[in-house]
Amino acid sequence: MPAPFHPRRRLLLSATLSALLLGACGKQSNDPQNQANRVYRVGTDAAYAPMEMVSADKQITGFDIDLLRAIAAKSGFEVEFVNTPFESIFNSLAQNDRDVLISSITITDKRRQMVDFSEPYFEARQMIVTTQENQHIHNAQDLIPLKIGVQSATTGDFMAQKLLGGSNPAIRRFESMPMALAELASGGVDAVIGDETVVRHFLHNNQVGDARKALRLLSDDGFEKEYYGIAVRKGEQELLEKINRGLAAVKADGTYDKLKVKYFGS
Repeated sequence: MPAPFHPRRRLLLSATLSALLLGACGKQSNDPQNQANRVYRVGTDAAYAPMEMVSADKQITGFDIDLLRAIAAKSGFEVEFVNTPFESIFNSLAQNDRDVLISSITITDKRRQMVDFSEPYFEARQMIVTTQENQHIHNAQDLIPLKIGVQSATTGDFMAQKLLGGSNPAIRRFESMPMALAELASGGVDAVIGDETVVRHFLHNNQVGDARKALRLLSDDGFEKEYYGIAVRKGEQELLEKINRGLAAVKADGTYDKLKVKYFGS
């Protein structure tokens, strides 16, 4: 007859089994294959065509979207895009609701304090949009006594604040760039400041019949070049390396250039 199973031995056996199970779980979570298959939730404000937008069949698409998908394919991870208002996009990352941000985000020193950025993937600049009837507007200085439309929390917003002051009620903030440009077309503001690719795309697709209300673009030498980056939480070094590795790969194999032609023409 086997000896009686002493309670103390039962406790020791249970503790040993628990430790083995925990060890197995730990090995599984550190398995490179398991990490490679992780799906990262990506925040993007899909109202910034052609960089990020919602298609007719309700899918999030655009240059940024296709680019990050190509980066993920090269580096062996998956992405799921979530439409996120730009003014709350950094907060969604900080609260772990998103893992990655790609949304025509200009790399700035202030934003570097909140997030870590990938290598720059796109060169951009701000442009002034006004109407043909506003022939007195030639550059940024001409905007100082006027009403300016911007998308809230963007670099266009920051430019307007430099010109007019942060609390100036003449700065009209909108949830999206198309809303700001629609307000310009209706006469609610005198000009809009926004990213060149986005405003050019809007002008190409939304010109009005009234020649006086037709929109026109102006540049200003005081607007410095800007560079977009892909953002992750501070300290997410492994993820950042994956993104940078994938970005280098899609630039090297021609995928990046093909996407530029697809969305911006030759």
